[in-house]
Amino acid sequence: MTISHLHYITTNAAAAELACQGGVRWVQLRVKNQPYAVWKQLALDTQAVCRRYGATLILNDNPHLALEIGADGVHLGQADMPPTEARAMLGPSFIIGGTANTFADVQRLVATGVDYVGLGPFRFTHTKENLSPILGLGGYAEILGQCRATRLMVPVIGIGGVLLADVGALRTTGLHGIAVSGSIGQAENPVAAAQLFNKELTIGVTA
Repeated sequence: MTISHLHYITTNAAAAELACQGGVRWVQLRVKNQPYAVWKQLALDTQAVCRRYGATLILNDNPHLALEIGADGVHLGQADMPPTEARAMLGPSFIIGGTANTFADVQRLVATGVDYVGLGPFRFTHTKENLSPILGLGGYAEILGQCRATRLMVPVIGIGGVLLADVGALRTTGLHGIAVSGSIGQAENPVAAAQLFNKELTIGVTA
């Protein structure tokens, strides 16, 4: 499977629509503290958008709902269902991603067979509660260097307060890609913002 270089994290279908208009082809729906019926409707609405644009839909934290609606995959935080359990439930074709903050986290996730790792946070962000220690550019360089040294080949996605101006420096660390929320969703023109991120990420990229 192909893991996108640009992951867009949102809470609703309308924002996903604008991001997809700007070229986003990987949408993670993150819903917190909502009844199952509300969560399901948000997921179905976002799935309809993704299908129109040929985008991948990843649900955050909810393997049961992902299975029910036939989403493309799930992203699991460190306090969520273990990836091995999710894999047993969802089967081999579902995409499973996991959250990491340290090299040990990455090793653990790779051992469970995840398809990609979301590594962060890059900097402080208001979009997530109970934030793990900030990594910064140096943290990414160190952890990805350890991955190369031990031949851990899983795609690693940088996440947490990433701005357009950060992309060039982040790419030098060896990250496969980045995940963005507010830098697209809260932009004055989300479509144009998505286009700029896509352009920055695809310069010199062949895979």
